[in-house]
Amino acid sequence: QLQAYGGGLVQPGSSLRLSCVASGFSTGHYAIGWFRQAPGKEREGVASIRSSDGDRSYANSVKGRFTVSRDFAKKTVYFLQMNNLKPEDAAVYYCATVLPGYENPSYYLRPDTMESWGKGTQVTVSS
Repeated sequence: QLQAYGGGLVQPGSSLRLSCVASGFSTGHYAIGWFRQAPGKEREGVASIRSSDGDRSYANSVKGRFTVSRDFAKKTVYFLQMNNLKPEDAAVYYCATVLPGYENPSYYLRPDTMESWGKGTQVTVSS
């Protein structure tokens, strides 16, 4: 299971770094996706990283502000650096890994092709 950490209450324009830690795994994952869900809205993918080559993808709403990365020393730890946060970024953030058979990058930001969801972490952006 993957667990997201690091959420909090910040002001608009601030930064946060979220961590995703995999428990029960001894090796890295094919691809990790970061997702978020705001109240009353569907869960949406915001960023992903493929472990083999570090290939990254981002939702248009976060491009240029969010950066996904991996701790290469610890194969089961991933990060989401969020800069210039906006009120519309407020949500519960989750990380998950891609299901077997969905290795094409087009699947990495789709909640329905991911698994190992853990408890998310709340990000609140408010002045």
